[in-house]
Amino acid sequence: MDRLRSRREFLEASALGAVASTIGLGAVSRGFGSAAAATKRDFKISLAGWSLHRAVSSKTITQLDMPKICRQEFDIGAVEFVSGMFASTEPAHLDKLVKNAQDNNVDISLVMVDGQGSLGHRAERARDKAVEGHSKWVDITKHLGARTMRVNWSGAKRGGEKDPAEVADCIKRSRESFLRLLEYAGKKDVDVVIENHGGMSSYPEILVRLMKAVDSPRFGTLPDFGNFPNDVDRYEAVRMMMPYAKAVSAKCYDFDEEGNETKLDYPQLIKIVVDDAGYHGNIGIEYEGGRLSEMEGIAACNKLLDRLRG
Repeated sequence: MDRLRSRREFLEASALGAVASTIGLGAVSRGFGSAAAATKRDFKISLAGWSLHRAVSSKTITQLDMPKICRQEFDIGAVEFVSGMFASTEPAHLDKLVKNAQDNNVDISLVMVDGQGSLGHRAERARDKAVEGHSKWVDITKHLGARTMRVNWSGAKRGGEKDPAEVADCIKRSRESFLRLLEYAGKKDVDVVIENHGGMSSYPEILVRLMKAVDSPRFGTLPDFGNFPNDVDRYEAVRMMMPYAKAVSAKCYDFDEEGNETKLDYPQLIKIVVDDAGYHGNIGIEYEGGRLSEMEGIAACNKLLDRLRG
């Protein structure tokens, strides 16, 4: 015990001595504190509504409760709503969502839209319908004051990502759909992003080709840490998507006793997103694990992201 105590005291004394020496050189007056601050990463944390999908499904909460949960439970300042969780899309209900967000000083940053058809469908009529369906959600996104709408990219045949001809055809027909949707979204000051959410969208090389084909400042990506097939290197994939990213989804599943995510290398992912790509927007917590409760999983991811911020 005495030997251990002596070693600990020696290390503490050495550390204090090093700090004292640094201070003696005038480091504090010349920016010692600012150097520490410079290591703090600059990004925001948001909460994806999908993190609470079990609670919504069981009617424990509704989407109306999410802004309050963000602020009072986790002190998170932004929420991402999910189209399938809307009890109504009538203006009166949307106004309630806006009011609840304002009352809790929470920003509605993103609306995730599903089930509005395939913007890359082979049939022109189906693509027209998809553009029309998504345009209605542009209006909803605008009503809520959100800046970004997430859509899915589908319409290719199963396994089409392995067929160069199918990839080229799908990009060609999808380009027209996205340009029409973006023309409408631009009038509402809303950006449109694609998440890696299955099919061609989960293959970054193909998704980047679509980004370049559409070539619009209102069009971008939403890299999700978790939605990649086994034959894709998720870290390189996120890196490839980041130049077009307007939002980021911090998918998480479980955490160890030290608070680290057990399935994903979060330090590496945050380095890619923030340090390497220079991203400073919202990183949205999307808990999808089963061992922890939804509230516990959100809290764990929030704590990890805050720690990685420095």
